[in-house]
Amino acid sequence: MSNQHNSHNRLSTAGLLIALGIIYGDIGTSPLYVMKAIILSGGNVINQELIYGGVSCVFWTITLQTTIKYVILTLQADNNGEGGIFSLYTLVRRKAKWLVIPAIIGGSSLLADGIITPPISVSSAIEGLRIIYPHLPTIPIVIAILTLLFVAQSFGTQIVGKAFGPIMLIWFTMLAVLGVSSILIHPEVLKAINPQYAYRLLALYPGGFWLLGSVFLCTTGAEALYSDLGHCGKENIRISWIFVKLCLLLNYFGQAAWLTQHIGQSLDERDNPFYGVMPDWFLLIGITIATLAAIIASQALITGSFTLIGEAIRLNLWPRVRLRYPTIVKGQLFVPSVNKLLWAGCIGIVLYFRESSNMEAAYGLAITVTMLATTILLSYYLYLKKFSKIIIALFLGTYLAIEVSFLVANLLKFPHGGWVTVLIGMVLVFVMYIMLRSFYIKRRLTDEVRLDKYIDALRQLSEDESIPKYSTHLIYMTSAERKNQIESKIIYSIFQKRPKRADIYWFLHVNTTDDPYTMEYKVHHILDNDIIRVDFNLGFRVEQRINLYFRKVVENLVQNKEVDITSRYESLSRQNVIGDFRFVVLEKYLSIENDLPWDEKLIMQAYYYIKDFTSSEDKWFGLDTSSVKIEKVPLVINPIHNVELTRVE
Repeated sequence: MSNQHNSHNRLSTAGLLIALGIIYGDIGTSPLYVMKAIILSGGNVINQELIYGGVSCVFWTITLQTTIKYVILTLQADNNGEGGIFSLYTLVRRKAKWLVIPAIIGGSSLLADGIITPPISVSSAIEGLRIIYPHLPTIPIVIAILTLLFVAQSFGTQIVGKAFGPIMLIWFTMLAVLGVSSILIHPEVLKAINPQYAYRLLALYPGGFWLLGSVFLCTTGAEALYSDLGHCGKENIRISWIFVKLCLLLNYFGQAAWLTQHIGQSLDERDNPFYGVMPDWFLLIGITIATLAAIIASQALITGSFTLIGEAIRLNLWPRVRLRYPTIVKGQLFVPSVNKLLWAGCIGIVLYFRESSNMEAAYGLAITVTMLATTILLSYYLYLKKFSKIIIALFLGTYLAIEVSFLVANLLKFPHGGWVTVLIGMVLVFVMYIMLRSFYIKRRLTDEVRLDKYIDALRQLSEDESIPKYSTHLIYMTSAERKNQIESKIIYSIFQKRPKRADIYWFLHVNTTDDPYTMEYKVHHILDNDIIRVDFNLGFRVEQRINLYFRKVVENLVQNKEVDITSRYESLSRQNVIGDFRFVVLEKYLSIENDLPWDEKLIMQAYYYIKDFTSSEDKWFGLDTSSVKIEKVPLVINPIHNVELTRVE
């Protein structure tokens, strides 16, 4: 599986085009608003020091942050071809459990800041129409585009995705051509490559340091380069980045050249140097291409959010919500509940901020936290890979200094709307913390018993004809990791809830591996043709389709003559009729018979409150096409002891 996956991501023309279409949407549409944000933040009076210093900061930010940190260094940390903050976490979590903290904070911040990316990209593009139609109401158009985009998610993006690459190629080519045509008018602007201009702006310009909050917008999409590693492969990303970076920088310098022709003027909120470099006859064409690029940027971010949630679920960091796979494209995922939340969040952002310039004031604060988390995780990864401690210290020190500076500068955005993404991020951190803590509380205190003590009892129950047969094959999902153990609740369900007589008892266990696409299983014949346990090892990006996988396992066992699934009813056995299969899924609820510490009690109550909004166990494991019996069982984590009752006559 992984070899096939890797071969798909080898360096090729098609791979380069796919990379353009999938991973550069966010960072590729940043020229729509970055230079405008720098001028507005710098006092709104255009002057040469602000222009040269701003574009110099953009050049060095893209070089240090995107090129060196992400394209050169972070892409090295691939988990069997997969990338992203949770993939990076799976590479290091076995060695340092505390690293779950930056993973949770980084993942939550990435999701939170992502809610503002579609509105700011689409709004910035559509607002260009005001140059032609000054009184055009853009908010309804932006809401309509975003709504159509989210509705389309349920159908998958296989067909639309094929057009992404060529459209983004046109977009980046347009950026470069417009940039060059403007630079030719004022080629002196290229002097701003000298970092001295950036230093002067940050150190000497009044309030210059705080402009880093606007400069940072040019690299907010860098995390997407790493997150989408599995879709394109590192070589395709690295080679295509050379072209993308060149086009971006040409456009930024072109905008700077245009601004130098308007020194001393104020930039109206509706003025945008991005559209300023366009000739009048090209405006409508340019706005159309910009809108398409903004839609692609939004699409890439939405699908990235789905992938992030899918990984979080399998790492026990998110509730088990319903997942769908709308197409046969590997890794393409649709999460209906997250789609609705993202849509509501994006529409709320548009209605609250109304203008892209207001969104710029809030954008980027949370993503700095994600980049800091990636720096911490990557430093530990380099440590595990036996890199020189001097190199690790240099990397950690340099990027902590850069990213903490960006974070501090971005804090200026907090009262101007940055609090929105911070609040969303804190809610997501809370949910992930609750899910992880509750998982460990349940695992630590869930009662498990030795299965070998019940082998004779199960065999006798299977042969006891005085009890009506419940099913030919009875299947339970078990969380017990050792093959000779089972939860006491399963034993209770078989013997006491209602005696469940069956010919063969199956116990299925799913183990999530750190390898993203593992699909393996082991079979343990605890009692030949009577009690069988199957352990599935599934990667953290593999769909939970236990019904299908179990059927394949049974077919394999029948072919190898390891099990006889023919019905044991005499009349049916003579006709070789296959026996029926029935799953029993135990849905646990928190019993009132618990004596938990107050903090664990709050965590478990919050967990079960969240669980009310999630998928049932049978749907999560992909058993919805099977015969499934749902049984409610109380979860007694810590029983109440020393109950004093007095008997009276």
